[in-house]
Amino acid sequence: MLITAVLHEAAADNVPSIVALLAQAGLPTADLGPAALDDFIVALDGGEVIGAVGLERHGDHGLLRSLVVAPEWRDQGLGCALVEAIEARATAAGLRSLTLLTQTAAPFFVARRYTAIDRAQAPTPVQASSEFTTLCPASSNCLTKTLARSDD
Repeated sequence: MLITAVLHEAAADNVPSIVALLAQAGLPTADLGPAALDDFIVALDGGEVIGAVGLERHGDHGLLRSLVVAPEWRDQGLGCALVEAIEARATAAGLRSLTLLTQTAAPFFVARRYTAIDRAQAPTPVQASSEFTTLCPASSNCLTKTLARSDD
């Protein structure tokens, strides 16, 4: 149960901590700068970044990226809370779906109603992202989730 962690939109001063957490977890950071973090949500404990998740918008589809939780905070529901928050942001932005690539977290996302697909089935604009074209290995699992929209 989360007792002290608070979710916030990422701020410019969170960038070094987010990049450090991602690097520690072996996740891509090459394309992350302050502008790329506009659609990131962080989990803070006493002002310290202990988790993060990002959203890249590609037309009416989104790429969920960079979900990370500090090792000492894992298995306490923080990853779930971060995914729920980024899904809510994507839905509020009118996105139709979220797609992601992962080497290690497929079961976590399947448990949250994401479906495994072939990379070639991902929305074309998402396939053009740096995550798909250069940053994530071809062996990564590709998962997607259709989002509920108020106009559907």
